[in-house]
Amino acid sequence: MMGSLLTNLGVAVFEPSGYLTAANVDSFQQELTNFVTQNSYREFLVDMRQVEFIDSAGLMAIVSAFRLAQRLNKKLSVCCLSPSVRIIFELTQLDRALEIYESRQTYKVSLNETMAA
Repeated sequence: MMGSLLTNLGVAVFEPSGYLTAANVDSFQQELTNFVTQNSYREFLVDMRQVEFIDSAGLMAIVSAFRLAQRLNKKLSVCCLSPSVRIIFELTQLDRALEIYESRQTYKVSLNETMAA
């Protein structure tokens, strides 16, 4: 249901799908936590292209993983939000706290710019 590990440019990519709600947030939270803690990568990207809906419980799981990554001196970003999911991020002002990219490509460009700096 949730994700896979893809490595490109030393980035671990997590790909949740479907609905991220209170009904399945426990397994989503566990997978995301394991993903951040059990990988040696420092950069994590949550690719949301297959997420159809997210509620406050799903958002809190992402925020929790974001804070965990920060504590571990890692970075967690999000990309590929559908318009309906993006609105939820904007209404909760999470778009100000998290780095959100339009696509994997825009994320890679920013990563390359950071590495070149």
